[in-house]
Amino acid sequence: METLANFIGILYNIYFYMILIYVLMSWVPSVRESFVGQLLGKLVEPYLSVFRRFIPAIGGVLDISPIVALIALRFIVMGLVTVLDMFI
Repeated sequence: METLANFIGILYNIYFYMILIYVLMSWVPSVRESFVGQLLGKLVEPYLSVFRRFIPAIGGVLDISPIVALIALRFIVMGLVTVLDMFI
């Protein structure tokens, strides 16, 4: 069980940093057009788009949906690990 929880934690960390890097890349638009930017967009944007549907940008400029998405991801991982602890 410990190894499964560790594996989930590693996947969480990887995806967390993917989202963080993708958001930081938005400050330099030309970076998002690179191969890495496009790859991160394909992996991260489907998850972020769920939150962008419900959370509009503040003033049309400041997008806080990635923050909410990261908090939700953390709760999902914590819940998953808790459920796995109960059954395994």
